[in-house]
Amino acid sequence: VQLQASGGGLVQAGGSLKLSCVTSNGILSTNAVAWYRQAPGKQRELVASIGRRGNTNYSDFVKGRFTISKDNAKNTVYLQMNSLKPEETGVYYCNAGDDSSGMYYASKYWGQGTQVTVSS
Repeated sequence: VQLQASGGGLVQAGGSLKLSCVTSNGILSTNAVAWYRQAPGKQRELVASIGRRGNTNYSDFVKGRFTISKDNAKNTVYLQMNSLKPEETGVYYCNAGDDSSGMYYASKYWGQGTQVTVSS
């Protein structure tokens, strides 16, 4: 299983970025995929997930601002991030895991991460 995240960069507060996670062929039909982020000195936290059927879940701190989506034909999961805040600076990772229980469980399969920096 391979995942490759991209799309990070430097943006001003209130701005937008769209992240992409390219996965191995077939992963999106067998796994849920999630985006996590890790701020400097903090633990990695779940941002949003999308299931095999396209069902989505968001952490409260991004609801209404972030949108997760996927394109099975392109083996890609996206994270559209709007109204970004400086405290959302960090490395964003994608993970291919499982959400069959209703909660997302991360697997050992992580992308390499992409840096998002939000300036104030």
